[in-house]
Amino acid sequence: MTGLYIHIPFCASRCIYCGFYATLTKNAAKRENENTLTQRQRYINAVCKEIGKQKAELSTIYFGGGTPSQLTSEELVQIFEQINKTFLHHTNNGATQLKEITIECNPEDITEDFVQILKTLPFNRVSMGVQTFSDERLKFLHRRHTSSKIPEAIQLLRSVGINNISIDLMFGFPNETQEEWIADIEKAIALNVEHISAYSLMYEEGTALYTMQKHQRVKQIDEEQYREMYEVLIDRLEKAGYEQYEISNFAKQGFRSQHNSSYWHNIPYIGIGAAAHSYDLNTRRWNYADLTKYINAIEQDKPAYEEETIDANTHYNDSIVTALRTKEGLNIAEFEEKYRRYFLTNAASYIENGYLRKNDTCYTITRKGLYISDTIMVDLIIA
Repeated sequence: MTGLYIHIPFCASRCIYCGFYATLTKNAAKRENENTLTQRQRYINAVCKEIGKQKAELSTIYFGGGTPSQLTSEELVQIFEQINKTFLHHTNNGATQLKEITIECNPEDITEDFVQILKTLPFNRVSMGVQTFSDERLKFLHRRHTSSKIPEAIQLLRSVGINNISIDLMFGFPNETQEEWIADIEKAIALNVEHISAYSLMYEEGTALYTMQKHQRVKQIDEEQYREMYEVLIDRLEKAGYEQYEISNFAKQGFRSQHNSSYWHNIPYIGIGAAAHSYDLNTRRWNYADLTKYINAIEQDKPAYEEETIDANTHYNDSIVTALRTKEGLNIAEFEEKYRRYFLTNAASYIENGYLRKNDTCYTITRKGLYISDTIMVDLIIA
């Protein structure tokens, strides 16, 4: 079984922290520039053409971005028609047979009209970029929604039968207090969504936020503040009934993200669209992170990607930085003897000091080890 990821690179505005490949565009329904409209339709056509070349049995579909909720009904229908034609023609109900079909949405895009579009399509899960319930911090991030829109969006999604909703939260804003972070957590819990992903604010090179930090216009929180915020996140979400099944992901029982879990559990996935990645256990591909270059390659029936063959060392390293993120951990019995020895030698001090725990042949990062998880992984991979 294989997960299908479709990258939609269109955004109405650029958030200051975002390092994903995206391009600014107005909503297609309001577009006046005919050239931009043509490029956008060419992109949708290219995505459909790339889908048509695939062969796999799908388990999940994920529309990510960018902002997939910027797509029109016609664009979404066109993509699903191609998905059904390519992958799902052998079932009577097409994509509706899949256990999880997710679309990423921004709260401001979730309107009465948009949820009616969702109602006609096979989406059964929505991942919504909430980030924070503070209007001041939303403005700082250059988000387009306000905090009052968040519960309204949840209610609209529920009204059309979306009963699997995930929200993203961020913490570690410049000058953010522990009390402000706790308030965000409690408001998230009050929404009663099925899944919560939470990340510290990242200062990635190439982003506006990175530039702001470089010029000392903002200051990143220190390690102690990060630890305190992460501690309270875990404690409060677990108390509210959310299982921490991955370093940054929490779910109510039965609502883990099945698509994202494939990335952490060595399950193949197909990436469609500009900058999307694919993995088939033996090779990894990454499509051109350039809209024009990607479209031209697809239209000319040329490869729109670069790729690498995954050797044994790379497979081991990939497992370290994915499986160790999860609650189940890393099963070293799956490795050849030399990799098991390498792991145990380099992991010995972390096991002795309580940062790693053994459960049969699986090793997991303990609560104590979560705060140095990046360091642990770096020390366990083969350079």
